[in-house]
Amino acid sequence: MAGPADHLPDGTDALKAALVETRAKLVGAQALIEHLQLVIAKMQRDKFGPRSERSQRLIDQLELQLEELVAAAGEDEAKAETKSVEVRGFTRRSATRRNFPADLPRRRVVHAAPTTCPCCGGSNLSKIGEDVTETLDVVPRQWFVTEHVREKFSCRSCETITQPPAPFHAIARGFAGPSLLAMMLVEKYANHQPLNRQSEQYAREGIELSVSTMADHVGACAATLMPLHELIKAHVFAAERLHGDDTTVPVLEKGKCRTGRIWTYVRDDRPFGGRAPPAAVFFYSSDRAGIHPEQHLAGYAGILQADAYGGFNALYAPDRKGGPITQAGCWAHARRKLFELADIASKVRKGKPTTISPIAFEAVQKFDAIFALERSINGSSPEERLAARRKDIAPLVHDLIDWMKRERGKLSRHNDVAKAFDYMLKRIDAFTRFLEDGRICVSNNAAERALRGIALGRKSWLFAGSDRGGARAAVMLTLIQTAKLNEIDPQAWLADVLARINDHKIQRLDELLPWNWNHVRQQKAAA
Repeated sequence: MAGPADHLPDGTDALKAALVETRAKLVGAQALIEHLQLVIAKMQRDKFGPRSERSQRLIDQLELQLEELVAAAGEDEAKAETKSVEVRGFTRRSATRRNFPADLPRRRVVHAAPTTCPCCGGSNLSKIGEDVTETLDVVPRQWFVTEHVREKFSCRSCETITQPPAPFHAIARGFAGPSLLAMMLVEKYANHQPLNRQSEQYAREGIELSVSTMADHVGACAATLMPLHELIKAHVFAAERLHGDDTTVPVLEKGKCRTGRIWTYVRDDRPFGGRAPPAAVFFYSSDRAGIHPEQHLAGYAGILQADAYGGFNALYAPDRKGGPITQAGCWAHARRKLFELADIASKVRKGKPTTISPIAFEAVQKFDAIFALERSINGSSPEERLAARRKDIAPLVHDLIDWMKRERGKLSRHNDVAKAFDYMLKRIDAFTRFLEDGRICVSNNAAERALRGIALGRKSWLFAGSDRGGARAAVMLTLIQTAKLNEIDPQAWLADVLARINDHKIQRLDELLPWNWNHVRQQKAAA
């Protein structure tokens, strides 16, 4: 049999040509391997990757262009001379343990030390130090009964019996303490655990609480806390600028479910350096008729950031009683319509063709450049924001609008990209108003964040029991979301408020609002 040497060409030039050809095949094979790895990684990301709208996901689109570039690079590398590449050294960082909060109680476990030296056997040992290793642990929930003891005394002179008055309870004639009630409310409205699941969990811990009893407690708490809801609502509608939005909530009806609505209005002045505490107020309605936002904002006159829902149009009318509300568009809504056309990952999940719109992709890139500049001025004063927008952001906005108008003229009115462009171009005054007022944000994400918990919770609690249950949910969501916006644990706050509100002077009820409550607590901690 002929060996490999029998096929070697004769002559130096022929050998060099054969070597170059072999090297080209090897590099081409490597390029093919990298290409296949790219395809596999993209398919895995399409199937298992995150579903958020972060701009990093648009890198998938760039990979389509990289496929040809990788193959072309392989050909160029085969023709180029081999060059040495210097690789920078890498030093692995030493691992660091997590530092647990200092206020957590510590349980010290001292392991027995040796009594004799393992080397010489001597017993004259002297302590020179110790090593401490911390592990985080938890004690299961503990149930206890609080006994309120009121001693009776009789006067030896007049035989009058005296006794301290009965303490106020969070619920009249109720047996549930404030901490238990707060836990029920937070589990139901913040952690999306329906009462039947809570009841089953309590039963496993040896406490029998029926769903009907817990429902009575929830209703009584909502009624008790209603004055705080009204104070938060007044605080929200005193803002110069509001974020508004709504979402669906299934409502149980005889033999079927119908769709109700939860509305939210958020006051958050922090983006333009305002010192007023943030807050959110929620309302429930059985439908999405425009009369509901008109009633909610009947006494409001300011700026409203919202989507293009037609029910808000009456609020912007010049002849509106009390004056028109200034409309501010949401760039996040406009971007989302284009992002869906440029997002290959969502198309794969929905079984649609993976062809994307290059116009939509370019539009999203232009949007992201504007958002990046906006993030850099977040928290600045209105004057500083306005100056930065006029200098850096306005040119990008005008360039985007001009480009959208040119591209729109080339598209059919039935084209999806054209519809996405029209959403913004038909309301261009509302979308560019933030260039004239430093208080206006570029998006309505504050309201969308407030509604995110409801969208997540629908999968757990499935539906509201009735219209009255929806209204009760709006009250509790107002309290819990406002506490979260002020970085306060809603369960700790509600437990303290429920323990004090019935014995608190109504003229000083504002002291129980989350931001005032937290301020007083910090003062006590400092003292």
